[in-house]
Amino acid sequence: MEEGTIPWNKPFKNGIARNWKTQKPYRGINALLLNGGEYATFKQIKEGGGKVKKGEKSQIVVFWKMLDIEDEETGQDARIPMLRYYRVFQVGKQTEGIEPKQEIETFEHDPIESAEQLVDDYIGKPRITFEEGGAYYQPFFDKVNVPPKTSFPKIHEYYSTLFHELVHSTGHAERLNREGVSQMDKFGSERYSKEELVAEIGASMLCAVVGIENKTIDNSASYIASWLKVLKNDKTMIIKASQQAQKACDHMQGIKFENKVTS
Repeated sequence: MEEGTIPWNKPFKNGIARNWKTQKPYRGINALLLNGGEYATFKQIKEGGGKVKKGEKSQIVVFWKMLDIEDEETGQDARIPMLRYYRVFQVGKQTEGIEPKQEIETFEHDPIESAEQLVDDYIGKPRITFEEGGAYYQPFFDKVNVPPKTSFPKIHEYYSTLFHELVHSTGHAERLNREGVSQMDKFGSERYSKEELVAEIGASMLCAVVGIENKTIDNSASYIASWLKVLKNDKTMIIKASQQAQKACDHMQGIKFENKVTS
């Protein structure tokens, strides 16, 4: 911000997982385990006058608590961690008779045909799902998830987000075998940062291909700038990332370049 870079904004709404009864957001590992929405136990659903739909499977949330006990050997007070887990169901989606308490804000959009066609033309693409809660690519499952169009105030940001995750998918070992994906590292590491640069630059390139780059450039620029700072503003990194991003975009579009020797 001090250098005049516009802060990156999460482009979609409705991404918080929360407890239906207390309305408190889930924290820690639970926030990663659950998609966006409100969750309740079987007992809470029954007490609320609802029921779980037939065939629905529960998800697990965990609860940590520190217990004060007396050490039998030393007689001194001690603290030990206790782990409990609960099985929960997403209210509204997996239940009948009760509804979420939070009003979900949704947005109506017409699809952009050129962007839809680009995704359709990606031969051998990963499985794509549209669950609330986050945008990500899972190499192990070869799966991309983005929230549905209705969670995005701006339709252009929906496609930019989808393109970002699809560019990640091109790095899969059975596609371009990019080390940032095939050898995925922890968040914030150098390898992770490089891959994020590739994905966002690639998304910007694809936005240009379908004619929506002027609608997404500010958010993309701030996202790229944030990862360049992690890489200590290595000027060569943006060039290398751009080259890899172009290869990813070409792969998605089925574009192949062959080196030909002419006499």
